[in-house]
Amino acid sequence: MRITKCQLVAASLCVMLLGLSIATLSTVTRYGLHFSIISNIAPESSSYRDIHHAAFYVGVFLSMTLILAALLSAVATVRESRCLTATAFFCFALAFCGMIPALCWRYMHSTEVEDSMLDVYDLVYEEVRRNGSSSKRHELTLIHEIFLCCGKHSPLGDTAAVEHKMCHPGTEQTAGRVYGMVLTSFNWFSIHFSDNLDRKGKYTLQGR
Repeated sequence: MRITKCQLVAASLCVMLLGLSIATLSTVTRYGLHFSIISNIAPESSSYRDIHHAAFYVGVFLSMTLILAALLSAVATVRESRCLTATAFFCFALAFCGMIPALCWRYMHSTEVEDSMLDVYDLVYEEVRRNGSSSKRHELTLIHEIFLCCGKHSPLGDTAAVEHKMCHPGTEQTAGRVYGMVLTSFNWFSIHFSDNLDRKGKYTLQGR
C-alpha cells in the first residue's frame, strides 16, 4: 500500500510539473517578444490577435486545472479521501476536454498561425515599400531585429530598395527560412522553421 501511495504521489508531482510548464510557456507566449511584437502590430481584422489571446487563456486554464488536479490527487492519496479523489478526477476530465478541441484545431488549422503571422509581415513590409517614410518603418525594423531576418528574397526582384534601407551594412544577403509559429498539444506555441512560399510576392525572409 505504501509503495502504491508513493507512486501516486510521484505521478501527481509529475502532473504538477507539467501544469507549471504549460503555465510558463503560456506566459512566454503572451509576453515573449517574438509573439507580442506581431500581436501589437497586427490590425484588428487579423486573426493572429484572436489566436494569440486564445492560446494564452486556454493555456492558463489547462495549467491551473492540471495543478489543481495534481494537488487534490496528492492530498487524496495521503488522506485516502474518496471525495478529494473524485474531485481530482473531475479536474483531470476538464483538462482532457480542453485538450481535445486544441488537438483538433491544431490538426485542422496546421498553418493558420504561420499564415496570419506572415500576413502581418506582408502588411508592414508593403507599407514601407510603398512609402519609405511610413510609421511602419520602425515596426519593420523591430521585426527584423527580433527575428534576425532582413527583408524578403523574391524572384520578382522588387525588394532590393527596402532591403537596402532596412538592413544594416555588412548584413549577409542569403535566403533563409522564416520563423513560424504552430500550436502543439501541450505547450501551444513554439518557434519552428518552415518553407512556406505560397505568400504574396513569393518570398522567404532573408537571414542575417
